[in-house]
Amino acid sequence: MRVKDAMTRSTISVLPDASVSEALDKMSRARLSGLPVVDQSGSLVGIISESDFLRRWELGTTSPPMHWLEEMVLPGMAAEIYTRAHAKRVEQIMSREVVTIDENATLGEAVGLMEKRRVKRLPVVREGKVVGMISRADFVRALALFVRQSYDETPIADAQIKERILSEMQAQPWAPVATVRVAVENGVVTLNGTLSRGRQRDAIHALVENVDGVREIRDHTEWAQAPPAW
Repeated sequence: MRVKDAMTRSTISVLPDASVSEALDKMSRARLSGLPVVDQSGSLVGIISESDFLRRWELGTTSPPMHWLEEMVLPGMAAEIYTRAHAKRVEQIMSREVVTIDENATLGEAVGLMEKRRVKRLPVVREGKVVGMISRADFVRALALFVRQSYDETPIADAQIKERILSEMQAQPWAPVATVRVAVENGVVTLNGTLSRGRQRDAIHALVENVDGVREIRDHTEWAQAPPAW
């Protein structure tokens, strides 16, 4: 399974100069534990998460006062603690060194990166733009899908799903067997190739959707020419 299959697809983000209250409102309304921070062009510049709001003066959870010797030796730390507790803008508390992962990476790669960098979530990117977030909760949902499937029904192998699709296509006179390629991975059917009849796409989708074990269809087929109306 790829990251794009398990991630939370969300276009919700926040600008660096947005207020902390706006970020909190977006996170609570969408029930998100973190938000990507993007600039006006949509490029990722940081991330803000629930941990950034744990030490706030409004909650009375700011860190205890530092000893005078610590303040002298570590003035930068004292300033940072104060900023996080009182900041009004996202850019003042966001994490700027963001670890991202490509949408086509495997879940294994995502887990390895999260463990290595000790983070709970990763912005998912496509060509440098954020297309989603993957967090520990997404792994739980993905695992639940497979566990539930194992209890509810006998898992069907990808090779068996592909064989059933091709067999049914070969039995249909309208099916473009010679021009459409079928691939199956984790129950996700990918179609590539060309179509020549206007209603072939709908018919192929109906055929594939009726094969047991199919979880999703990704259609990359193209028209050999402008499709006729029939």
